[in-house]
Amino acid sequence: MSNTAMNRRAIPAEAVESIWHAADQWAIRRIDWQGANPPRGSLLFLPGRGDHYEKYLETLAYYADAGWRVTAIDWRGQGESGRLLADPHVGHIDDFATWIADLRHFWNAWKQEKPGLHVVMAHSMGGQLAMRALVEKAIDPDAVVLSAPMLGIQTGGLPLALNHAFAKLMVKIGKGNDAAWKISEKPMSPMEMRGKMLTHDDARYEDEIAWWKLRPNVKLGPPSWHWIERAIASIRMLEAPGLLEAVKTPILLLATTGDQLVSTPRVIADSKRLPHAEILIFGKEAAHELLREADPVRDQCLARIDSFLEANAPRP
Repeated sequence: MSNTAMNRRAIPAEAVESIWHAADQWAIRRIDWQGANPPRGSLLFLPGRGDHYEKYLETLAYYADAGWRVTAIDWRGQGESGRLLADPHVGHIDDFATWIADLRHFWNAWKQEKPGLHVVMAHSMGGQLAMRALVEKAIDPDAVVLSAPMLGIQTGGLPLALNHAFAKLMVKIGKGNDAAWKISEKPMSPMEMRGKMLTHDDARYEDEIAWWKLRPNVKLGPPSWHWIERAIASIRMLEAPGLLEAVKTPILLLATTGDQLVSTPRVIADSKRLPHAEILIFGKEAAHELLREADPVRDQCLARIDSFLEANAPRP
């Protein structure tokens, strides 16, 4: 557990929020802070689709208390890093390569300003982007932790290629900028079911809703059809033989068979392709947001991450 008494619905006094500008001058929101301990290294947290860094303050505080210089960003088009469509509640991107380019640019600047070991921690879509960035050598961290990474998505039992073909069709007929469904995190799922899809901890789930009221600009709804098509394209790209096999970075993957959003079988399969991967799999006791789960699951995640970082990004 964190050493600091944590108010998950307030920015810590020692944290600094600021704006960083991407190569094209797009404003990207970031948060940085360091605990009282002497720094043991620098940790960059990459959130998931529709996320904003406020959701992860508790976890960021845990690592700041452990002596890491902690940074998190909002992806372009999410949180308070602007929006890409006229409808601010539709999640969108022209191509996942845009996010990789942003990350490459940010990583180079961040490494210069933050000395010592460099670790990446990423959730869901952030995990897909982190893996692509490793493959494309956009980042070169000492160690990586992926929470429920979007290496595959739930397809309702249908082949991924069929889902991709349908998304391409929707884009082709002019629906690319439309929301792919109405509410929540997946089609046909009512909003009242959203919490259980993400975490078994009601209070942690309510933190996100509270932030939507405190900072309405951070709220984002379902993705566009174009986002769906580009997401599947990015997932399929990593299927190419030799790509994951060439990633030498130590990686810890956390996943759950109770995940209704990402494909845990794909996470397990991909972990076997990575030369230096460890994996921790939960069952029905855990939903998608492992770092925002009830304490019995979250504490196991933190303990496993701590031992992984001690082994692969040891204290100086």
